[in-house]
Amino acid sequence: MKISTKGRYALRVMIDLAENNTGNYIPLKDIAARQDISEKYLESIISALTKAHFLEGLRGKGGGYKLTREPAQYTVGSILKLTEGSLAPVACLDDNPNKCPRISSCKTLSMWENFYKMIEDYFEGITLEDLLHSQTPGNDYVI
Repeated sequence: MKISTKGRYALRVMIDLAENNTGNYIPLKDIAARQDISEKYLESIISALTKAHFLEGLRGKGGGYKLTREPAQYTVGSILKLTEGSLAPVACLDDNPNKCPRISSCKTLSMWENFYKMIEDYFEGITLEDLLHSQTPGNDYVI
């Protein structure tokens, strides 16, 4: 499993919005400048986050983006699933129920299922709030 730049940047955007939350909308250009990410690329990430109601956007003067909930209410898992799709380590776990024709004879299925559960539990156990307080060297979370 490899998390794409889209997933990593989505986490950075969400952390940036949480860190700079004053109740006002934050312009995209400000986020892009602080995170050193092109505005064009951020537009697609922000669009996905807004459509999923993770962010609220306002156009025009004084516009920008802000979180719709408190940082503790967003999990890393929910953000990554939104941007990455599935976090499943193998394709057969993307389907629920599993439709693999080898399911009855697969000797590795339970291993992959257990690994997937560890991934889910790990990322669902970390909130945006947790990441806000772990941005110093030596802490447990690195993005």
